[in-house]
Amino acid sequence: MSVNIEGLIVGVFAFLIIGIFHPIVIKTEYYFGIRPWWVFLLLGIVGVVASLFVINNVASICIGITAFCCFWSIGELFQQKKRVEKGWFPRNLKRHHIKKSKGTTKNDVPFD
Repeated sequence: MSVNIEGLIVGVFAFLIIGIFHPIVIKTEYYFGIRPWWVFLLLGIVGVVASLFVINNVASICIGITAFCCFWSIGELFQQKKRVEKGWFPRNLKRHHIKKSKGTTKNDVPFD
């Protein structure tokens, strides 16, 4: 009787990569806004192509998971922008050029 641990390895990897991408999206929106969404797209495309040519099944699956986490991060980046607008996450005031005028607060200033 043999034990197949490949599924366990892939499951643990998927759990870890999702956990890693969560703070990456938050930090990306905080420091750069939504402008670098294309970086996630490019990394996702490269990952999909790479996963097609990797011979090892587990490595190919892990690269594919990472690629689709990049694609998912594009939508999450735009959702994170909305969460910041709602005040659920902090806004990076250094990134936004704030011009204070009468009757406005830092929360009234649109960003990006």
